[in-house]
Amino acid sequence: MKRVSLKILLAILFLTGVYQAQSQNNIYRWSDEVKLLKSVDQLPRYRHNQLIDQESSYDRTGGNDDGFSGNYSYIRKEKGNLVLAEFEGAGVVNRIWTPTPTEDTLAFYFDGEKEPRLKIKFMDLFSGKVYPFLKPVVGNEIGGYYCYIPIPFKKSLRIEFEGEKIMFHQIQYRKLPGLKVESWTGSFSETDKQLLSEVNSLWSNISPNISQYSFGKSSRLQTEEKTFTILPGEEVTFFNETKGGRISGFEMDGGTSFEGLYKDIILSAKWDNEPVEAIFAPVADYFGYAFGKPAMRSILMGRYGTSNYSYLPMPYDKSAEMKLIYKKREGVQQNPISVTTKVYYNDNKRDKKEEGKLYTMWRREKPEVGQFFTFLKTEGKGHYVGTVHQAQGLRPGMTLFWEGDDSTYVDGKMRMHGTGSEDYYNGGWYALLDRWDRGISMPLHGSLDYSLPMNRTGAYRFFLSDKLSFEKEIYHAMEHGEVGNNFPVDYAATAFFYADQPLKNRIEPTEELREVYLPNKHVFFPQLMEITLERGIQVILDRGLAISSFGKGTVRIKLPDVPEGKYKVLLNYHESPKGGDFQIWQRQNQLSDWISTKIDKDGYRENVYVGDIQLTPQTNSITVHVRDNGKANLFELTLITLERIEE
Repeated sequence: MKRVSLKILLAILFLTGVYQAQSQNNIYRWSDEVKLLKSVDQLPRYRHNQLIDQESSYDRTGGNDDGFSGNYSYIRKEKGNLVLAEFEGAGVVNRIWTPTPTEDTLAFYFDGEKEPRLKIKFMDLFSGKVYPFLKPVVGNEIGGYYCYIPIPFKKSLRIEFEGEKIMFHQIQYRKLPGLKVESWTGSFSETDKQLLSEVNSLWSNISPNISQYSFGKSSRLQTEEKTFTILPGEEVTFFNETKGGRISGFEMDGGTSFEGLYKDIILSAKWDNEPVEAIFAPVADYFGYAFGKPAMRSILMGRYGTSNYSYLPMPYDKSAEMKLIYKKREGVQQNPISVTTKVYYNDNKRDKKEEGKLYTMWRREKPEVGQFFTFLKTEGKGHYVGTVHQAQGLRPGMTLFWEGDDSTYVDGKMRMHGTGSEDYYNGGWYALLDRWDRGISMPLHGSLDYSLPMNRTGAYRFFLSDKLSFEKEIYHAMEHGEVGNNFPVDYAATAFFYADQPLKNRIEPTEELREVYLPNKHVFFPQLMEITLERGIQVILDRGLAISSFGKGTVRIKLPDVPEGKYKVLLNYHESPKGGDFQIWQRQNQLSDWISTKIDKDGYRENVYVGDIQLTPQTNSITVHVRDNGKANLFELTLITLERIEE
């Protein structure tokens, strides 16, 4: 009996150990989420019933108070704190964004606990000073502060702000039904630390290479390399495979041939002989060029040197074909283009039940007033993984179209409502210096361009751990304008997504849609421009550019971005009892006589013509001469307008 009992006891202990080990292995941990930040080979994989949701500070009335007042930045007040979010069930916070972090504390209450398990200064989510919130997985460069460090929870999570006012924010999370989630512990093993170090290393690499992604289902890669010349009206197939597998990435070097005002080279890809191309977009738009110039360099896609690269996995069942199409254009000289392509692939077929195929939706349009610009509207199962977006305003002046919010409906429910277009791209404060004011690339997001005179901008964002899953359908779109989609725009975007259903249709890049739009009227805010001062002058930012002379002085104002040509120069300025005299020159060429701005009462002049200028890269400036008229010495310049003279 003792021997039998001992055997039974040993068996029970063994089975208990096996069960505990299995249970242990089935626990979903912090490290499982961190892996997603580097496991690009897993991008095609579905997330069954794991839908993204978001809490944000957007104006619930439909207005543009998306954080300015703080009225919509919290759910409720509790014991003097502001409750920002409250999630029930197992899940994980994937992304936190704000352009207005403070030194106030964020408190994270897990699983109904009365005490916060994580307390951190709001700023230190992004500063890189507190482990594991390390750069570049957290950071700030284009006006918005972002954090992609995952924060998992087993049963629930409540986030409180211990301060009087919080402004703009977005907290993106997803539910994890059916998973045994381990809540945030704040303790990290050496394995955890090594994993995060690997993610940081990948995100820090500004010279992307396919070797960074040659693991998992993207291992054992072969390379198909071709060099060819393509002529207008021709198409060249550079990859053709007649058995199942996956493309883990491809590179395309055409020198400077994809730059310029005409986007006549089309990238095309088909999987499994589907009737509609899975990819059909101008090369420049696919790789994130901004209005004819290379601009994007993410860890997944962009341009490095003269090589364009894409490392989004592309699994297929039976066949794959990729080619370039050179569209003819009437009345324009089109030169032959020499291209070298490299395609990295293997024979790991798509798991049909667990993986989608990569598709893109290219679109360029001038959406009607009141209508959203649609990135993607589709049915079926899949997930959205990237947006590349060029935004051209059609009304000169401030880029107020960029006030529009993103809006995402999944399976019939609104899941995400943003707080501004640049916020969607992890940016902020697009009109301020050293924020959004130039093209800057980050690992998963960036600004492609920003030009007030050209009234345009652009941006990109890719989704790894935060990819937008859908079971039945998705609608993903962007507003244009502060309220009611009221700003006239010309938008072009390429949307990237994985799905179980082939495309039913695509948009044809017509000759008009393949040409970069150039406005003929350009507005400069002199206080936002680069200026150079001579002696005898003082400048302050007040009512525009307030210029005071001590006798006589000059200020040179740079007029960047505008294409070469001849332009009328028109000025807006204030008049006042303190008004001095001004004169406009372009280098050594006098445009205007002395003009007085002295009057008895404050006044304002608009569109005062002062002369014509010829703009080149060497002469893209005007010089303002200001003199003391004996009684006053102040010139308040608020606006410079250039109107193209057609020759």
